[in-house]
Amino acid sequence: MTGSEAPPSFRLAYVPGVTPSKWVRIWNERLPDVPLELVPVSADEVYDVLRRGDADAGFVRLPVDGTDLSAIPLYTETTVVVVPKDHIVAAVEQISGEDLADDIVLHPLDDPLDWESLPGRPALERPATTADAVELVAAGIGVVVVPQSLARLHHRKDLTYRTVTDAPESRVALAWPEERTTDRVEDFIGIVRGRTVNSTRGRSQTPPAAQQKDRGTGKPARSAAGKSDAGGARRKPAPGRTGGKAGGRTASKNTRGGGTGGPKGGAKRGKPRRNP
Repeated sequence: MTGSEAPPSFRLAYVPGVTPSKWVRIWNERLPDVPLELVPVSADEVYDVLRRGDADAGFVRLPVDGTDLSAIPLYTETTVVVVPKDHIVAAVEQISGEDLADDIVLHPLDDPLDWESLPGRPALERPATTADAVELVAAGIGVVVVPQSLARLHHRKDLTYRTVTDAPESRVALAWPEERTTDRVEDFIGIVRGRTVNSTRGRSQTPPAAQQKDRGTGKPARSAAGKSDAGGARRKPAPGRTGGKAGGRTASKNTRGGGTGGPKGGAKRGKPRRNP
């Protein structure tokens, strides 16, 4: 699809916990004539939304579902455990999974973490969502391990969270349908990758200075050392001049104290004087 076929606005989907405000602000500064529409969706729905064309791109959590979507990993989230404020875990800054061995650890159906073995004791039933799991934690029924962004999203005054050092981590990525990589998508890719406003979207960059043309002359730039003639050959040193440091030092010594028998400093060059 070409840039002329791009929609008049850019639709950006994002899953719970992701905060796209920074990139939206940069978009509005660079492309004020192209409105950016935010589309909040669940983690289970985001891929269908992208494939249907209901969003041009979206923030998702890896791994991406399917091979028809392109993705750029952006950052990795810290994993935390959400507990009541009077829980023993609240007394420390971070814990390991072994510290939850005596706790019921809830495992919501929309859990974005890829567990090999869930710590603690399993609950009788799995909550449908992370939000439901947090409500159960507030009711005193177990704890839940989630990405930090989800702990902040579902924050409650009676709950707190602490880092779990050996838990799986969630990675956030920008994804879009590969067959619909429009100019608008390329613009947003440049923003999330930190490209400047004058960037060429990953195309070949400006050639090195040695290959650029001198401004105002149109001629190839040349370094100060080793300038060449039009034919490419180096110029020969002028007759009578020494080409190296050693020769220069020798000549200097020979002219001191009349070592050569001539006048001090050697003969002056130029035209001979005329007799009066």
